[in-house]
Amino acid sequence: MDYEKILSPTVASLPPSGIRKFFDIAGTMTGVISLGVGEPDFQTPWEIRNAGIRSLENGKTRYTANRGLETLCREIADYQKRKYDLCYDPATEIMVTVGGSEGIDAAIRAMVTPGDEVIIPQPSYVCYEPLVRMAGGVPVILETTAEYDFKVTPQMLRGALTAKTKLLILPYPCNPTGAIMEKADLEALAEALRETNVMVLSDEIYAELTFGGRRHVSIAAVPGMRERTVVVNGFSKAFSMTGWRLGYACAPAPVLKQMVKIHQYAIMCAPTTAQYAAIEALRNGDEAVAAMKEEYDLRRRLIVNGFNELGLACRTPLGAFYAFPCIRSTGLTSEEFCEKLLYSQKVAVVPGTAFGKGGEGFIRASYCYSTEHISEALRRIAKFLQELKQG
Repeated sequence: MDYEKILSPTVASLPPSGIRKFFDIAGTMTGVISLGVGEPDFQTPWEIRNAGIRSLENGKTRYTANRGLETLCREIADYQKRKYDLCYDPATEIMVTVGGSEGIDAAIRAMVTPGDEVIIPQPSYVCYEPLVRMAGGVPVILETTAEYDFKVTPQMLRGALTAKTKLLILPYPCNPTGAIMEKADLEALAEALRETNVMVLSDEIYAELTFGGRRHVSIAAVPGMRERTVVVNGFSKAFSMTGWRLGYACAPAPVLKQMVKIHQYAIMCAPTTAQYAAIEALRNGDEAVAAMKEEYDLRRRLIVNGFNELGLACRTPLGAFYAFPCIRSTGLTSEEFCEKLLYSQKVAVVPGTAFGKGGEGFIRASYCYSTEHISEALRRIAKFLQELKQG
């Protein structure tokens, strides 16, 4: 069987996720301490778990409507209004998805046709560019920089817009940089888009995790942007529900209608048990989220201070739960740094290049680990840096 003639050339040409490489190596070693996984170390709050358990005990084990439980869609609408001042019709503008990732995929496939250009800021999460390519779109990469706090500026955006531009992806708060876009930043981008037909896909999975007194602002809340924005969010990060695989998309009705078709044929519906748990999360989860966020803030300050004290310049991230220190002072590439650190001190971090070429010279370190775990990792990194100095 000649599989090269059978397999999709588009899919075959995609590289595997750069995040996985070092986890796979680490999996063959003992005593590894990881700052690599973007997964909360907290258990899903008990009342949320209990709501899922009760749904099973009550026999709620059948398919739901394609778009999700009606009650959950209403709760999502209420939550978006309460938290971000966004108004969506739960009957026509909200869809429950299998994680935020499915919402991103469905949005891209519903809007992007072969040859359409999609603007993607990088460094950013690994899924956007491959999903655009699989839809036949043409990724147009905007390399954000530390100089501008890894934000998209209106000048950058205007320079990337062409007659073929269909979509702008906004991944803020950002994985891996921890950057956020504030209200004035978003208003400037909205002005740059105002005379175009370009849509926006706003990945807001880390919306609840902003620090330093900043409150997340959605570009959909900027005047004139709601009708051209798809907002994707979910339960994995804020509510520590990664394994429940539940997210949602909010979009203008004509766009969501097409996204639901993709969802119908590919997925049917999101997991029923998870949907009942999510209702409880949205109704009564604020206190638990606030407690987890307070702990993340403590860890954030610990890891940022630690990197800076080691001579690895690290901006203070204002969102998500990642630090993005610069390792150029070591003379190593991001890949070399991560590989040598793993073999020398058994610490796993992710090279910045896993998130785009603009990530060269940086590493991503997650702080969704205990303070003891982070402190030990920093001690080992200090030993590694000392080894480098000694040659």
